[in-house]
Amino acid sequence: LWTRLLPGAWTASDTGGTELNRGQAYAAAGGQVAAIGFGLTVAGYAAGSGNWLWTTALRGFPAGASIESVRAWPGVVTAGVSVPRGRRRGAARVEVVLRASTGARVRAYRAAQYGGAIAASPAATVIVGPTSVTSYDNKTGRVRWRRRTGRVSQAWRMDGSDLYVTVAAGGYLGTAPVTSLRQISLQTGAQRLIRPHGGSFAGTLSGAFDGVVLFSGVRGITAYSGATGRQLWARAGALLESIDEVQERLYLAKGSKLLEVQPASGARVRVVPGSSGLYGVRGGVALGLDQGAAGDAWGYDVSRQRVIWTTPQLPWPHYFVDLSGIGGSADPASSTVLITSCAQVGTSAQGRGSPSASPSGTASPAGTVSPSGTVSHSGTASPAGPGGSGPVCVRPELVAIHR
Repeated sequence: LWTRLLPGAWTASDTGGTELNRGQAYAAAGGQVAAIGFGLTVAGYAAGSGNWLWTTALRGFPAGASIESVRAWPGVVTAGVSVPRGRRRGAARVEVVLRASTGARVRAYRAAQYGGAIAASPAATVIVGPTSVTSYDNKTGRVRWRRRTGRVSQAWRMDGSDLYVTVAAGGYLGTAPVTSLRQISLQTGAQRLIRPHGGSFAGTLSGAFDGVVLFSGVRGITAYSGATGRQLWARAGALLESIDEVQERLYLAKGSKLLEVQPASGARVRVVPGSSGLYGVRGGVALGLDQGAAGDAWGYDVSRQRVIWTTPQLPWPHYFVDLSGIGGSADPASSTVLITSCAQVGTSAQGRGSPSASPSGTASPAGTVSPSGTVSHSGTASPAGPGGSGPVCVRPELVAIHR
């Protein structure tokens, strides 16, 4: 779709990709905007053309605070900011709401470290906090509704306009089983308690889609009804890899294969050869990404089992990802994927200088997504030159691909 020059100091390697030298950065496309956050800066671009719209500096945060999540919605952009609170207390998180058209700050809300904005519009924002889920009125900042979720942070997953929150002693960091789920309507705040028939759910909450909640454990994956808690099906030795929201399919990784199954029944539709370069599936097409100097991005048609499109060569591509589990560069709900690419590699000595920021180019990423949907860090601080992770990139670019 478009490319834009990135500011800052970057390195490029055939193993790590095009990486920001220091810190992390996050990107997401949604509505009409592609948004990028790094440090305490958020930049917005027109999702279709890449035209620069605005750049906003998030002010009022202490030293050491930094963006840890970005998500774009129709009409607004949300940025989760990690705020240090001291060695013993760890970090807090504040979710900042910006207007998608101008980047102007609307509101800021306290959130859980692994929570944040899960639904947002110009009118309201729903926040997963440490001990509650709250819907705020963006105009006044007042609470529209609030549902308590316990004394400690719990695991959660979205399914359309419903949120599922676990009920487990010790929260998501504990080892106690999940004894029930809170099903909360994001529109009204109405809440139901879903209990499994066997006393507890098998494993940890790993996904929710089309009225089905998925739990993963050492034995495999188990699916339950999101309405009754009744077990629907189980697959031994399988893990959830991807959800195709367009064609309403689940993709499970089992050994070197991908299993395409129906959510409600678990019935197998087809078996697809697995690949370490395959990422999320959308509309029956898996996004592929090759690392290395001859790296391409490509679309793999699952039903026909062949590549149906490729981009021009993209040297050393690298994903933007969202470590909180929401948003990110390959959001299943968006047809736009954002990656970084190095258009010109320099020497270590050249790395001391870097392209300056311009309205047409802003960003800085790190981290990649594995086939199982988890995140592996590769963008931690690493100075260019001797001891760096690779040669200096003197022309780093943000690339938007329509998948």
